[in-house]
Amino acid sequence: MRQITPKLKLACEAKNHLGEAPAWSAEESALYWINCEHPAELLRWDAKSEAVRRWPMPERIGGFVLKRSGGALVVLASGLFDLDFGTGKLSLRVRSPLPSHVALHECACDRNGRFWVGSIDRRVGPGNLHPRGGSFFRLDGTELTPVMDGISCANGLAFSPDGDSLYFTDSPTSRCERWSLDPRTGAIGDRQTFFELAPGEGFVDGATVDREGGYWASIVYGSALRRYLPDGTLDLEVKLPFENPTKVAFGGDCLEMLYITTTVEGIGGNCSPLNGGLFAFEPGVSGVPESCLA
Repeated sequence: MRQITPKLKLACEAKNHLGEAPAWSAEESALYWINCEHPAELLRWDAKSEAVRRWPMPERIGGFVLKRSGGALVVLASGLFDLDFGTGKLSLRVRSPLPSHVALHECACDRNGRFWVGSIDRRVGPGNLHPRGGSFFRLDGTELTPVMDGISCANGLAFSPDGDSLYFTDSPTSRCERWSLDPRTGAIGDRQTFFELAPGEGFVDGATVDREGGYWASIVYGSALRRYLPDGTLDLEVKLPFENPTKVAFGGDCLEMLYITTTVEGIGGNCSPLNGGLFAFEPGVSGVPESCLA
C-alpha cells in the first residue's frame, strides 16, 4: 500500500454541518453537494467564478442526482422530490415507505441512469450502532422496490465503470460489499465482502470510482481516503489534515480533480477547524462521468 499527503486546495469555505454527496456538472463546470441538516440545503459552487448558490430544504436531505432534463431528484427524509433549480419548487415523486425514525439517505444512478437509494435509521449512534431499521431501494417507475433490508446507515454507493458491479456499505459494520449487477434489468446477484476496516480505523462513508475501476472510499473519523483496486486490494491511502471526510467526486475539465466534502460532527469532541469545508486535489487518475437520471 502506498501513502501520500496531498497538496489540498480549500475550494469552498462551506461551513457545512454535514456536507455530503458531491456531484460534478461538466456542462456547467460546477459542483453540487448537500448539507444534510443544520441547515438542510443543496449547494452549487461555480468552479470559474467560485460563486455559491444554496437551495434550502424543508427537512433533512440525504442526497440527490442531477436530471438529464434539468433540475434534480432530491432525497429528503420523507420521500423523493423533483427540484426546479429556477424556482426552488419541490414536487413529490415518491413517498418513503419507511417509518418516521428512518430517513432516506445515500443515492446514485447506475450507468444506465437507473436510480438507487438507501436510508439511515436515526436511532444509530455510539450506544446503538446496529438498529437495522433501514432498507436499500431501486426506483422502478414510481415505486421504491426494496432490494436489501436490515440496514442501519447506507453509504459507499458506487458502480463499476462497466456497470456490472454495485458497491455498498452499511457504515457501522465497517465492511464494504460488492454485488453483481445486471445493467440491463437492474437485478442484483452474488454478494461478496470487498474489504473491511480494522477496529479504530473509522467508518466507510461516501465513495466513487475512477476510470481504472479504483474504488475511492472516504474514511470518516479516520482522516483518510482509501483507494481499493477492483480485486479488493488496498492500493493507496491519502492522509488528510482533518478527521471527517464524508464523500468524494471527480470533477474539473478532464475529471482530474477529486473533491471532498466534510462534516463537523466528530467523535468524542475530535474535530479539526478544517472540517465543514469543501476540498480538492489532483489524485493522478481521472474519474468516470456520473450518470444523470434518465
